[in-house]
Amino acid sequence: MAGEVVGQALSRVDARLKVTGAATYAAEHRMDGLLYGAIVNAAAARGTVSALATDEARAHPGVLHVLTDLSSLRLAHSVAELAFYGQPIAIVVATTAEAAAHGASLVEATYDRQPALTDFDDPRAASVTAPSNPDYSRGDPDGAFASAHSKVDLEFTISRENHNPIELPSTIARWEGGKLTLWDKSQWVQGAARTVAGALGIPVQDVRVHSEYVGGGFGSAIRAYDHVILAAFAARQAGRPVKVVLSRRQFYYGTGYRPASRQRLALGAGATGRVESLIYEVRTETSRYEQYEEGLTDLPKFLYGVPHTRTRYRLTAIDTQSPASMRGPGVVSSAFALETAVDQLAHDLGVDPIELRLRNEPTRDEVTSLPFSTRRLRECYTLGARRFGWSRRGAAPSGRTDGDLLIGMGMATASYHNNRRQVGSLARVDADGTATVATATSDMGPGTTTSVMQVAADALGLPARQVTFRLGDSAHPLAPPHAGATTMASVGSAAHTSCTALRNKFIAMAVADPASPLYRADPAKVAVRDGRFSSGENAAADSYREILRRAGLPGLEATATWGPGDTDTRISSYGYGAVFAEVSVDPLLGLVRIRRMFAAYDVGRVVSPKLAHSQAIGGMVGGIGMALLEGTVTDHRDGRIVNASLADYLVPVNADIPELDAAFIDTEDPLADPIGVKGLGEITIVGVPAAIGNAVFNATGKRLTDLPIRLEALL
Repeated sequence: MAGEVVGQALSRVDARLKVTGAATYAAEHRMDGLLYGAIVNAAAARGTVSALATDEARAHPGVLHVLTDLSSLRLAHSVAELAFYGQPIAIVVATTAEAAAHGASLVEATYDRQPALTDFDDPRAASVTAPSNPDYSRGDPDGAFASAHSKVDLEFTISRENHNPIELPSTIARWEGGKLTLWDKSQWVQGAARTVAGALGIPVQDVRVHSEYVGGGFGSAIRAYDHVILAAFAARQAGRPVKVVLSRRQFYYGTGYRPASRQRLALGAGATGRVESLIYEVRTETSRYEQYEEGLTDLPKFLYGVPHTRTRYRLTAIDTQSPASMRGPGVVSSAFALETAVDQLAHDLGVDPIELRLRNEPTRDEVTSLPFSTRRLRECYTLGARRFGWSRRGAAPSGRTDGDLLIGMGMATASYHNNRRQVGSLARVDADGTATVATATSDMGPGTTTSVMQVAADALGLPARQVTFRLGDSAHPLAPPHAGATTMASVGSAAHTSCTALRNKFIAMAVADPASPLYRADPAKVAVRDGRFSSGENAAADSYREILRRAGLPGLEATATWGPGDTDTRISSYGYGAVFAEVSVDPLLGLVRIRRMFAAYDVGRVVSPKLAHSQAIGGMVGGIGMALLEGTVTDHRDGRIVNASLADYLVPVNADIPELDAAFIDTEDPLADPIGVKGLGEITIVGVPAAIGNAVFNATGKRLTDLPIRLEALL
């Protein structure tokens, strides 16, 4: 995909709007007659609400409605009984946000409680096979493990993690006749429209969702949760627009989370380090009303060339709300187990961790037997080791110190499937020579508005300043969730396709127009640059503006749909990376500090280097949080989350983040999509917790298999 705009390190096109406060997020839209809604949450995890005392709330100044009958709504869970602590049981509507919040606090609920099970390690909790992850086996993994020269068999625990983006879940709902408009924090506006329409029992075409700006999502806004539906319900009941913004504490109950996991990973290898057997068993928590599962078994089955492999995935249902995707869903968790076990095997064999991985590089996808579209992992190892200074790592633990601190280096491999989905795109060039491209995707922060614009500009042969990418409107052409590292490959390819079709329309008009300087030129030889069409046959040129002027048209547009088709039946397309970390450990305090991190990635063509580097840094920060800080604590007496605030739930702050850097292999993946890209958003967290844990082992000799790493584990 030749061009002049793709590959430029452009700043975000919406950067000034965001830093000056001019970007309008979901809760910031203003409209006449706006009311405010506050949700009343249940204080029991299981049972029923036997009574709601609402008189005091109704009498509070500013309170207009206390809506307690939710029976007409079709939510993901039952409204007749409680499925989790914090479940919405009523909504208060008032003239101010303060009045609504205080009114909600005045609603008194009486419960018929039933015994709740909120601890998925409780032996009474039943487990079932994950429906989309059936048991898998190739070869004779148990026999090969039993006869292996060297064995590693480790158990892992990872705590539940809750989302904490800066923007809180927010929705404004307004009805006009039978039509509903929502301004919502959403990673999938068309999915939100379908969910809300289904919950309210109205046609989906009567719901329109706007979400132009998203202040961080990371998976927390893929689906429309109860608060979105309740905002629409309250607005219909009140006959006026209603805004609902969850508090930070409500966020922990009102949306999903990364489920806690329990993993076992066993490796059996020969004396040369060739891994012959891999056994992976995992269990994650889910709700009683939904079976939520993640792609935990993908990496263990695929990443290394192991002839004897089996995986098993079980779900344990408890009285909680349903989990949800969180950056690197499933893969970052299983990568921690896999890459920790590989590091331990390298230590046991006395082999450098990179060398051991190279000895087990597959020549094809072992699961599907398909060839790799590209796999430049060796180059990631080489580049990463050189840039990071891996040669300075001491093989023996506790071999390096800095004063009283122990210093260690660790690394891990990262990989993530190159997800592509069908997307529709509309491209239009107007009479002034400017272009607009639109699709219903979202941008929760990676810079989609900028990167897709770059692809469109090159396809149209226009300068970046003349192209605008529109998103965040469910009325735009079809788009999948802005999640799963799907957007650039899918939306970018659709934009490229629609813009190419539009460019070719203009060329066809020019070569057929006797008044055009390109009349009768060979369309295949006509190129466009800076909005001007020219042919190698002569020096004459035409332009978007002139073609439209002569045709008497205000503009011209083209709509196209792109999808991967059967590509995944012919190739195995993944992104790859090598992640390196250096830590210090204070042996007296058990305190782990990140000193520096570096990662090298093979993610195909890098459309926007500045944004890609930002994505990598953001993924590392998230991985640092998962490794060292983040963990949700539940009081299993009633299911209440103890640390449901940013004062108590620890996330990385600037003081935790030292020198972070990343680089990208110069490559592309033309077999996967027309723009040659792979997904980047998810892979940048994969491998980070494992690299940190391996660095801690190199510093201390203690192999830690629980996340987050706690002080007491190192004392």
